[in-house]
Amino acid sequence: QVQLVESGGGLAQAGGSLRLSCAASGRTFSNYAMGWFRHAPGKQRDLVATISRSGASTYSVDPVKGRFTIARDNTKNTVYLQINSLRPEDTANYYCAATTAWGAPTSPRSYDTWGQGTQVTVSS
Repeated sequence: QVQLVESGGGLAQAGGSLRLSCAASGRTFSNYAMGWFRHAPGKQRDLVATISRSGASTYSVDPVKGRFTIARDNTKNTVYLQINSLRPEDTANYYCAATTAWGAPTSPRSYDTWGQGTQVTVSS
């Protein structure tokens, strides 16, 4: 099973940017489609973006389109989430997750392995 470690979160001002990283180890990274999810207090864990095994196909949810970009570097066993134009409502704990399921599913239940999360806090 792959192990995942997120980094890059922190406190940022509205309008600013952050780049989250998720480093994988333990298995062949390119065998896994990856997703980023976020969990804000009092809310359910929501999908942010997904990326296919090769990185050729990506998907992001409407609230983050144009602001968030998911990418991966299979030579570095890392998936990234570039977050621009931060908003206070982006405040959440951000998790990366890996799946061996076909395609790049959007349901959290399809993901086998999760990182510990990295907190993003956006001040207005």
